Amino acid sequence: MIDHLSVQVRDVAASAAFYDAVLAPLGGRRLLEFPNVIGYGVERPEFWLGPTTTAGAAREVHLAFTAPDRATVRAFHDAAVAAGAEVLHAPRVWPEYHPTYYGAFVRDPDGNNVEAVCHAAQ
Repeated sequence: MIDHLSVQVRDVAASAAFYDAVLAPLGGRRLLEFPNVIGYGVERPEFWLGPTTTAGAAREVHLAFTAPDRATVRAFHDAAVAAGAEVLHAPRVWPEYHPTYYGAFVRDPDGNNVEAVCHAAQ
């Protein structure tokens, strides 16, 4: 249903370093770059970073990236920890969502709640 998503960030370079690290285990990488705008994806840009251009405080965004398996969720978590991210929830099953929902949640440099999730059974 969603074709692409763009998030405004305070420091594009700092956020890009974070997303370079945490999207790599998921197969994501920089696919397009313009001055201060970066597009990430596997085959085409689906997730974009750009500078904050609006006044006022930013509001927290929740971003959930699909992982093909639980090992990839753990790799995402490990990359986020290595990048200095605050861990909101270590990888685990979330049965309140559904019996095989396996996810890890961290904060990006702008305070957004970033998740990797696998819906497959082990």
